[in-house]
Amino acid sequence: MAIGTKELAIDELDTFEDARLLEELKKAKEELFNLRFQAATGQGEERGRIKAVKRDIARVYTVIRERELGIRATPEVVEARAKKAAKEES
Repeated sequence: MAIGTKELAIDELDTFEDARLLEELKKAKEELFNLRFQAATGQGEERGRIKAVKRDIARVYTVIRERELGIRATPEVVEARAKKAAKEES
């Protein structure tokens, strides 16, 4: 089982636009900063959460890089392929 949040599963990240990916990355980095600060001051209760947020950040970076390299399609390309396939079937 993958560690991380359910909202940032790889299948979910595939449906996000690039701007939304960058927004999620920013939120995850802020959360990681806050968790590290809490851990340093002794306030942190959720020890496993830091690891989960780190993995979420890595997932977002991976999707962004794969899109840059053309390995993973953006949502617009996926929708265009689906429309083209539907037209060919008709």
